[in-house]
Amino acid sequence: MKKILLATIVAGSTAYAASGYGAAGCGLGSMLFGSEPGFMQVLAATTNGTSGSQTFGITTGTSNCGKGAMSAQNEKLFKFVEANMDSVAFDISKGNGEYLDTMATYLKIDSQTLGQKLKTNFDSLYTKDSIEVSELMLNMQKVLNS
Repeated sequence: MKKILLATIVAGSTAYAASGYGAAGCGLGSMLFGSEPGFMQVLAATTNGTSGSQTFGITTGTSNCGKGAMSAQNEKLFKFVEANMDSVAFDISKGNGEYLDTMATYLKIDSQTLGQKLKTNFDSLYTKDSIEVSELMLNMQKVLNS
């Protein structure tokens, strides 16, 4: 039993090392504290948790998280939203429109469902007057996952 446990720990450590981050996972913490085991992983996990960088990194494939869930298709969505911030905001405020239709296509979600969910949560998406596209996308992810 001890040998199986040890083998599991070694295999897990090897997987973390190969991925470029430690037990705390990818995110800003992994970039700051690396994959060194022990207390450094506590600091890395705390940094990831307080900054929200791990969630964003997994979504966008940044912050040492590899490709992540932000596939080429979602990367196109990011660029689309970035290029059309004002029009996207206007469509979200209405709950429909061609920009929301395009976003729904990228997300593979029904356009009407997407529009209603984003319109209902407009204040959660646009948390300040001048929002960066990365913040908006993270806020959208939170709303859509809730």
